[in-house]
Amino acid sequence: MAGSVVDGGPTLSFNSISMVFPDGTEALREVSFSVDSGEFVTVVGPSGCGKSTLLKIASGLLPPTAGTVDVDREKLGYVFQDATLLQWRTVRQNVELLCELHSIGKAERRRISSAAIDLVGLRGFEDHYPKSLSGGMKMRVSLARSLTLKPPVFLFDEPFAAVDEFTREHLNDETLALFQSEGFAGLFITHSISEAVFMSTRVMVMSDRPGRIVAEYEIPFGFPRQAGIRFAADFARLSGEISASLREAHK
Repeated sequence: MAGSVVDGGPTLSFNSISMVFPDGTEALREVSFSVDSGEFVTVVGPSGCGKSTLLKIASGLLPPTAGTVDVDREKLGYVFQDATLLQWRTVRQNVELLCELHSIGKAERRRISSAAIDLVGLRGFEDHYPKSLSGGMKMRVSLARSLTLKPPVFLFDEPFAAVDEFTREHLNDETLALFQSEGFAGLFITHSISEAVFMSTRVMVMSDRPGRIVAEYEIPFGFPRQAGIRFAADFARLSGEISASLREAHK
């Protein structure tokens, strides 16, 4: 596809993942799919179907009941629903946190953090504290922090759900620009079908709990992806098909 991100092979694979919690709740059943380098895959599904649980399993925060995950967790990027910033640290200090934890020297931390801050458009805010930032700016800091280790895989757990629609669309644009420039494999969770279609190279639809993959859609739009595509007839048609699959999965 002209202008698409180059596919570099699998970097994240779920192999027959099942999850049953100690109280007997079956969250996931036999989930299998892969995310290749240069792919941005979004998972949509009903509330409580195990989408966030899948990301926790991918990151190693939660061991599955059955199945395996193939991924290098050493430099895994993870952007949560909340920006999870340390309120007593400046923007730069928050961005440098992962570098500190990996014992990267002060001068190199500064260079890396400056590059990441520039990438997310926060130059000039290095010395600001989280309390003075908007919701969208806080999410940019969270993105910058994860970018410092150049992760081959990025996990996004509904990162823009709490911001207004205009800010959300702007963050979608910025995240896709980072995806194209950095070449990571992205796994994104959202409840918004429009966001899923706009962001993705592929959309997976999950069933009600226990979550299973019940449909898969290749997104035919190339990169760079223009904001106006949201109003195109092909975009609306594909969004409608995914919406119908989601309703069917929710029966």
